[in-house]
Amino acid sequence: MQDLDAIVSEALALFAGIDDADQLEQAKARYLGKSGALTELLKGLGKLPSAERPAMGSRINAAKDKLETALKAQREKIQHRKLETKLAEEALDVTLPGRGLGLGGLHPVTRTMERIEALYRSLGFEVADGPEIETDYYNFTALNQPENHPARSMHDTFYLEDGKHLLRTHTSPIQIRYMENHRPPIKIIAPGRVYRVDSDATHSPMFHQVEGLWIDERITFADLKGVLVDFLKRFFERDDLKVRFRPSFFPFTEPSAEIDMSFGDGWLEMGGAGMVHPNVLRNVNIDPEQYQGFAFGLGPDRLTMLRYGVNDLRLFFENDLRFLKQFS
Repeated sequence: MQDLDAIVSEALALFAGIDDADQLEQAKARYLGKSGALTELLKGLGKLPSAERPAMGSRINAAKDKLETALKAQREKIQHRKLETKLAEEALDVTLPGRGLGLGGLHPVTRTMERIEALYRSLGFEVADGPEIETDYYNFTALNQPENHPARSMHDTFYLEDGKHLLRTHTSPIQIRYMENHRPPIKIIAPGRVYRVDSDATHSPMFHQVEGLWIDERITFADLKGVLVDFLKRFFERDDLKVRFRPSFFPFTEPSAEIDMSFGDGWLEMGGAGMVHPNVLRNVNIDPEQYQGFAFGLGPDRLTMLRYGVNDLRLFFENDLRFLKQFS
């Protein structure tokens, strides 16, 4: 009996001084394992006189329960300390001001596209859309550019492997698709991404265009000039802005003109325009003897560069937050 009390006292003292869960389990095995001190005492009961075995067995079992209770308490104590340490390491000072959420903003080209759409909607134009992967017919042939037409050399085109499709080089195919499914009067703009094999400070393989189309019975070049001059003055908010139209050539318009703009020294080309060629109208089953109209194309990327004073087109596509945060 004296040995049993000594074992229990020794085990309780050992358990109480352990702060590590793994070490505690090792200490448990020392007393309650297969070869533990209490287990050995239970194995030795057979050597005792039969009259003493029940009482001794009862005492050993009571000692075993006492150690199990002590082990459970120590495990909970170790777990509690571990939790307190973790909470202390991850403590937050709730008196500090919140960090808040970072606010994003629209890309400058997106801002320009939305501004363009809003201004043209105020003039009665609808916004049309179409696929960026086109066929040769819609991108060239329907626009009065048959195979081997010299105007095709002006477009550095991305062709797909099947040889039948390409990435559109302008948004003019949207006009053809729209005229195929609508009858005059037609008054639309066609904004979107276009693709050409070109890349430098003022050109990108992917860039943006917005084209306009107005078809009706009495549309003249004067209407074209009025719409474009009004748009440019309102876009730049400059009444002193000057716009001129230089004779040019486009296969899908006749007569055709380049649009130049100036609000200081020198002129800057902004796009092209002209009266829709009769062949284009015939290709979509619109009678050119009854209807006529104008079409134009502008570069939103260039408009954005001028509006915000950006001197390198590539900045719009590099995703540099130091640049983009200026527009948030």
